[in-house]
Amino acid sequence: MALITLRRHLCHLSDFRIPGALAALKNQRVNHVHKIVQEHLCLWFCSLQPGPLRVRFHHAHCKKFHSENGNDLPPVGEPVFSQVHDWDRFEQTAKNVDEQMCCRRLNNLSSSEEVLRFVSTLQTLPDTVAAGALHRICDVEKKDGAHRLPKEILENRVFQALCDQVEQDPSNLSNAGLVTALQALTPLYAEPQSSLLLNLVAECQHRLESGSLDVHGLCVLGESLIKLQGPGCSALEPILCQLQGENLEEFSPEDVLTLYRILQACPEKVDQHQPFLNKMNNFSLSLVPHLNPKSMSQVLAALVVLDQTQALPLVIKLGKYAVRHVPHFTDEELGKVLGAFIYFGHNDRFFTEALEQHVTSLYLTLTPEVVSKVMEYCSRKLILSKPILDAVAEMFVCQSEKLSPGQISEFIEPFGKLNYLPPNASAVFRKLENILFTRFSCFPPKALLKLLHSCSLIECHPVNFMAKIFSPYFLQQLQGEESSLDRLSLAHLTQLFLTAVLECPSYKGPKLLPKYRAKSFLTPCSSLETPVDFQLYKSVVIGLIDLLGARLYLASKVLTPYCYTIDVEIKLDEDGFVLPFTADEDVHTRIALCIDGPRRFCLNSRHLLGKEATKQRHLNLLGYQVVQIPYYEIEMLKSRLELVEYLQRKLFSHNPGSHWYQE
Repeated sequence: MALITLRRHLCHLSDFRIPGALAALKNQRVNHVHKIVQEHLCLWFCSLQPGPLRVRFHHAHCKKFHSENGNDLPPVGEPVFSQVHDWDRFEQTAKNVDEQMCCRRLNNLSSSEEVLRFVSTLQTLPDTVAAGALHRICDVEKKDGAHRLPKEILENRVFQALCDQVEQDPSNLSNAGLVTALQALTPLYAEPQSSLLLNLVAECQHRLESGSLDVHGLCVLGESLIKLQGPGCSALEPILCQLQGENLEEFSPEDVLTLYRILQACPEKVDQHQPFLNKMNNFSLSLVPHLNPKSMSQVLAALVVLDQTQALPLVIKLGKYAVRHVPHFTDEELGKVLGAFIYFGHNDRFFTEALEQHVTSLYLTLTPEVVSKVMEYCSRKLILSKPILDAVAEMFVCQSEKLSPGQISEFIEPFGKLNYLPPNASAVFRKLENILFTRFSCFPPKALLKLLHSCSLIECHPVNFMAKIFSPYFLQQLQGEESSLDRLSLAHLTQLFLTAVLECPSYKGPKLLPKYRAKSFLTPCSSLETPVDFQLYKSVVIGLIDLLGARLYLASKVLTPYCYTIDVEIKLDEDGFVLPFTADEDVHTRIALCIDGPRRFCLNSRHLLGKEATKQRHLNLLGYQVVQIPYYEIEMLKSRLELVEYLQRKLFSHNPGSHWYQE
């Protein structure tokens, strides 16, 4: 009751100061209960009235903040407690509660100055709290984008006192305090070779050798050593060996993430640790629902670096849960997620829908890097997302001056590949033309060629730049130091030249020299033509044989003089009779059947890819009668008779006078 009365009176003193109150309390004869109440009073008043910095040092290195009466014997005449051990346990519990309260208070502080001010109000400073304060300071500075601690922090006397306390005798630190201090100071401390960090690392390695570090300590030590000494440090292998001996069920999600980052830093060790990685990948399936956006992006990025193609169940589950996090990813995190989906060939309709909402609402604030990754995702997965493409086209018009040549190519090329013209196409290509006029020489030759070729796929022909593209000077630059051009560049040049001849009558510039012309667009990389779907081709050929009466009336996979390969060619004479495919005379009409499987269309759509639409357009201009046989029409047919009737309508409905031979 006396203590409660004292606290009530102190609260009513307007000129009350903490040091005076502490001095008054210290002058009294106190037992353990008084001491505990004193500590709580100090913390309670400090939280109400922080006051100026007032860290008390008992010696120069600030080994520890002590309570002066903590070890005093009971004074003469004072009753001695019979249950000393009970009071010790009570005191230890109170101490632990105080430390936890301090750590929670630290985590709520938002600046280094607040952390240092709070630390200066504490009369005692346990090692765990000192390490936690250092950790919070570094966390706050990292959030502000700093790569090292500011000079004013390093020179602050409270910060120096914290470092001194941790450095003086790290063997006194608990495992948690030791690894926390090391983890805090490693990324941002000004001097990686300082005695503070060296002492912390030496103590950690000593405990590593003695086997006293737990899973969390091993993970933190491993990641810190990589940052300080690089992935080749000798202590990393023993850490990984000890971690592999632990039960994964005891790993926290944070420890699993740290372990992924450790292995990501040394991908050359993957083969050696693949069995353990397999266990991690399987165990991580249970962690996916609990991962935040940052953690999810880190796991996906690590799986890419470690080439974990066998971990597709984990990638698929991460993709499923990534849908809900799309609005919360930072641009960097979203870029990592998209990069992983591209790498593993994963796509998800719900993820694409969430991505559409995200891009269309924030496209003017997204970084060019993440927009480039979004466009790459749509391009690689053949996703014709009109909301995304329209938003990116608008962003290009507004911010094209800020984009690098590489980013301009990454923004524009998917439009050609996906065969899509945005509503503001005139503004987009006017902007692009102005950029090319002023920055033509800034573009790498191969990137420039791909960019102009993409424009031609959607009939936005770069007539004003074709003369430069076909000039010997540009071709020499394109070839570089190689003995010849690569197949892809040859194909792009050849199709651009064919476009100039067939679709740009106003072009009067130089022609493409024969040595720079490809012989076929159907190359191993399938750059300008998609190979025919074998099952679909086989079904159509069976129907054609039934319709025409014999196999000799149709030719398969015919390479034309114009580099295109026709899936099936049928020849007609002047009277409309079908001729054998070997006939070279009396050929009046050549029918080119384009048997278009799903791979020739954008994903889950009936929209032809740019290269396939260009092929059919060019074949028409070259005099072929193009007949498209899309897979979705064949799939509707239920019998062989329906297939024959369908092919008859397709081939001869517009040629009522045509006939075919019967055997």
